[in-house]
Amino acid sequence: MRLKAALIGILLSAGPIGPAFSAEPLSLDRLTEPEIALLTSTRQALVPLVDARKREGTVSTITFEELYARLTPEQIAFAESFRKIEPKEIGGASRRLPAPAPETQFVRLDRQVVLREGKKVLLDTQVLPSGAHEAYERMMAAMEADLGRRLLVESGYRSPAYQLYLFLFYLPKHDYSVRETNRHVALPGCSEHGSPAFQAIDFISAGGINGEDRPEEFEELQEYGWLHARAREFGFQLSYPRGGESAFEPWHWHWHWEEPRA
Repeated sequence: MRLKAALIGILLSAGPIGPAFSAEPLSLDRLTEPEIALLTSTRQALVPLVDARKREGTVSTITFEELYARLTPEQIAFAESFRKIEPKEIGGASRRLPAPAPETQFVRLDRQVVLREGKKVLLDTQVLPSGAHEAYERMMAAMEADLGRRLLVESGYRSPAYQLYLFLFYLPKHDYSVRETNRHVALPGCSEHGSPAFQAIDFISAGGINGEDRPEEFEELQEYGWLHARAREFGFQLSYPRGGESAFEPWHWHWHWEEPRA
């Protein structure tokens, strides 16, 4: 285990994979069959760790070291190949975003409950940078005053390592296409969820509507109309509007404070 830990440290400190673990460039339009097999084994190796961290409420702050401790050198090289992709290679709205500063303070959100089919469902624990959390709470207080309801946080801050896991997790849903997956899930280092300077929140209604399978469901919510009318007052903007380079995500808003325009 000490040898493997040292190997992981070398890989991470060196940045891109060195010659001993180099891999051919990924097939961006659709992974090859060997790549799909490697993806499957990598996902299977990581699921127990991710599930355990979800139960602890700490999955959103998972590190690359923790992920890679579960993988073989070949799987590590495969995972690292996604971190080496330049956003311009695959199109969409992806761009490199600043990582959290070491002094960033996070607020943990527990006990968020939605109603699905008349049953209370506890959402996974989320965390938000303190500035984004304060702005979110002020915005929800205003929404409650206007509408008598509020939106909950289905996904807040996600570390680049957790973002990598999610990208691998969703690849099969998009026919193993890196390009198409990128329209729905940002590459690690390119997600607003992992950059407090542009902190994203994926909202979900108290009735359990998040729009993931049918964006129109979220778009039809009264809360969505309210966001369009007033979210800018609190520093929030819609990240992926209809007709943009990435898929339409009416639930995905990012916080980037600037003085409201007149």
